[in-house]
Amino acid sequence: MPYRRLPNTDQARVRALKTAVEKGELYNVRDLAITLKTLFEARNFLQRFEAAQIYYTQCYENQSRASRKHQANVKTARLYISHFIQVLNLAVLRDEIKVAHKELYGLPDANTVPDLLSEAALVEWGKKIIEGEQRRTSQGGIPIYNPTIARVKVHYDIFLDSYERQKNYQALTSRSLDELASMRDRADELILDIWNQVEAKFQDVTPNEVRLEKCRDYGLIYYYRSNEKVKEENEISC
Repeated sequence: MPYRRLPNTDQARVRALKTAVEKGELYNVRDLAITLKTLFEARNFLQRFEAAQIYYTQCYENQSRASRKHQANVKTARLYISHFIQVLNLAVLRDEIKVAHKELYGLPDANTVPDLLSEAALVEWGKKIIEGEQRRTSQGGIPIYNPTIARVKVHYDIFLDSYERQKNYQALTSRSLDELASMRDRADELILDIWNQVEAKFQDVTPNEVRLEKCRDYGLIYYYRSNEKVKEENEISC
């Protein structure tokens, strides 16, 4: 015997509820396989659930679109910050800048570049080198060129702006997903109740394939086991 399986995606849940709700518009009360109470609950819930699903999809798409541009800003900011630190280290090696001045940037005495892989590290070190360069030059130090701190700051500010926007997009997506997830149990309860009522309505219909088709008309999904598929194919070929 084929077995049914409840939807396991939000889009499938929406389709299952929509199919059942649409039957309420096609059939009169006497022919309808589900109660009016269930139909009313499913119709009201479907509106909220579908709206939540659409809103989550929009939030996710907005985040994805912004992420592509943001990653380009991350790459550019990382390049400029890393390059500036490397040039600073070379200036120290040439004795053009005192080793002690590296403290102004929060950098160690060793001529290394901090780990800039994470965006949080870029936020931290971008701020440090901009403030450090401003403090050093205000004390009479010669500015570093190629890249200048002004150029670094331009790309850092662009990155920082998109970084904050991306965090907002992520927060919206997370909240919309939480809201959607909180509704799934109720969606599954309604679908299970509808499917149970439909199967009870058509339980005496024969032959079995006709009964299954009537149930499928309300959105029920049936699956055949592999051995059942082979048996069915053999029967058809005979």
